[in-house]
Amino acid sequence: MNDSTISLPWLVIRQDDNGNRYSVGRYATRAEAQQIADSLDSRGHKQLYWVERIGQGQNETQAQAQNGDGTRN
Repeated sequence: MNDSTISLPWLVIRQDDNGNRYSVGRYATRAEAQQIADSLDSRGHKQLYWVERIGQGQNETQAQAQNGDGTRN
């Protein structure tokens, strides 16, 4: 793999209080993306941030955004 084909398969997604979703950034590892999402989430705004892998289904993404107890996966 050369520099022009480096894969960034992990997205940080933001959902605002109106339900609009936006891609915040793409990252090489889940850990890196989760660190960014946690940092943004800790600011205390009403927006929800989560990590998903490119090509992942929406239902699976929503399940990963929060566990049943409100904590993140």
